[in-house]
Amino acid sequence: MNTVTIIGSINLDTNLRVERMVRPGETIHAKEHYSAAGGKGANQAMAAARCGTRTNFIGAVGNDLPGKQMLNLLKDEGINISGIQTIKDESTGQAFITVDDVGQNSITLYSGANYDFTVDDVAQNADLINSSDFVLAQFETPLAATLRGFQIAHEKGIKTILNPAPAIKEIPQELLEVTDMITPNETEAETITGVHVTDLASAKQAADKLHALGVSAVIITIGAKGAFYDFAGQSALVPAYKVKAVDTTAAGDTFIGAMVSQLKPDFSNLKAAINFANKASSLTVQSYGAQPSIPYKKEVEQIK
Repeated sequence: MNTVTIIGSINLDTNLRVERMVRPGETIHAKEHYSAAGGKGANQAMAAARCGTRTNFIGAVGNDLPGKQMLNLLKDEGINISGIQTIKDESTGQAFITVDDVGQNSITLYSGANYDFTVDDVAQNADLINSSDFVLAQFETPLAATLRGFQIAHEKGIKTILNPAPAIKEIPQELLEVTDMITPNETEAETITGVHVTDLASAKQAADKLHALGVSAVIITIGAKGAFYDFAGQSALVPAYKVKAVDTTAAGDTFIGAMVSQLKPDFSNLKAAINFANKASSLTVQSYGAQPSIPYKKEVEQIK
């Protein structure tokens, strides 16, 4: 069983279902409104835990009711929440998600407590990092905190995985130097490399540019087409499973958490881990909401 420590975000998601996306200056009616647990970090932790991974979490919530609810949900899934700070006089992060009738979404974030935990908070949880096979982070929390966590992992030879979302154009070189794997989607890959990813050839071109930045393993998810990987001289597109998508929220997070649950620390089974992650994502997109749609290992294993 793998152990992963996730440095990441915890949000309360407010979801709206609409027929189509609103245009600037326009008012439309929503078909449905509901709240659910979310945040890229928490989603990935939930996916990893539900797929059988021992999961630690380093992050922060506000001293409010949503924060207490999020902590209880994580704890109920067996996730170690000892590294999560409760920030006084700050609210828990929130995401406002709109999903249309073809399953596409738009998301607006309010970071709240997600940006209030520090480098020192990460350093104080070095024991969690040092007990792990992988350390995983995204860009919904402070870069300095992620860098410190990756540096601690790197010193012990623990593999680091960076999910560069939301994308930033210039990732600090000092962070890339301690990143073993990077996992952008096609849009994020284009933001970072300038390459418009649409197929195998363009994915390879983007991967080469990411390798040139110093990262040895690259995975680029390409929506319904699947996931492209490039590592140790081998590359391929692992096809997605064809399903009817109703909500793509948390599909990418499910992919990463599920992949980490299967991945060997030397990445030797990368293709098989990606295939398992594609199965998990195919289940996520068939249900509404972020964490409520993330499947358990037994559900994923039923897909042939």
